[in-house]
Amino acid sequence: MRLRRIAALAVLSLAALTACGSGSGSGSGATALKIMAPAAPGGGWDQTSRTAEQAFKSVDPSRKVEVYNVPGAGGTIGLAQLAGEKGNGNLLMTMGLVMVGAVEQNKSQVTLAETTPIAKLTEEYEIVVVPAESPYKTLAELVTAWKADPAKIAIAGGSAGGTDHIVAGLMAKAAGIDPKQVNYVAHSGGGEALNALLGNKVAMGISGVGEFAEHVKSGKLRALGVSSPERLANVDAPTLKEAGLDVELANWRGFVAPGGLDEAAKKNLTDAVTKMHDSQAWKDAVAKNGWTDVFQTGQPFADFLAAEQTKVKAIIAEMGLVS
Repeated sequence: MRLRRIAALAVLSLAALTACGSGSGSGSGATALKIMAPAAPGGGWDQTSRTAEQAFKSVDPSRKVEVYNVPGAGGTIGLAQLAGEKGNGNLLMTMGLVMVGAVEQNKSQVTLAETTPIAKLTEEYEIVVVPAESPYKTLAELVTAWKADPAKIAIAGGSAGGTDHIVAGLMAKAAGIDPKQVNYVAHSGGGEALNALLGNKVAMGISGVGEFAEHVKSGKLRALGVSSPERLANVDAPTLKEAGLDVELANWRGFVAPGGLDEAAKKNLTDAVTKMHDSQAWKDAVAKNGWTDVFQTGQPFADFLAAEQTKVKAIIAEMGLVS
């Protein structure tokens, strides 16, 4: 009898624990919302994920929100892991234009068609920088050296086939350099690219404005240009067009969830992300990081994602980034 009673209590305890861990609502009894940043710490996806984490908590302090990193292959390693979480309504993955290109570049067997689009969050322009000790004071000086010996100008940026790589290729093309000659050094996170620049291991760096802005302000890096149509208020640098290269491109970031979500789980996640986006904490972070708010959910975001895949596939093929 005693053994039966102990077994019964164990079953009841397990049931109670399961009940506490289930559901997709907020509060201390709900399952933690997890946000995957599919890159190393220090980059744009990591920054976006951790900013969102704090904004989620500002809306509901009792909600458990966890960010974890899955670096590698332009986010396609994380994308493959997400595919294994089919039906999980408590998981978001930060992604964006970089991943669209990386899926093509890495010939990923898992594609974004196997995810559930949740929300487009921000746009951010790219910044071209050199180390403070660089002999190149202007983009024109750098381009002159680049044209003379393309292999000599090593460029640090994020994943192969991502936004930074695309900007490097478009800059080369605009300068009359064969994009296939670009000496692009891919990194799995903005932190790694920054270290390469600060260690003077590369001649130039390309990344989102938010990733390099504070290092430009501190004097560790020198900004030579931005990929926006007009000058940016928070960066003392000309546009690439002003500097003589006809290049303009905005990176964007958003959230997708695993595939196989039912409508209730999809609505719960979309509502939670909408409340996060509407928080003062998120608005303040968007302003501080120089991001542009382009919030979009539902079918409009799904349609945008499909269109971006078609567009990016054509761009990177033209640039010779895929064979």
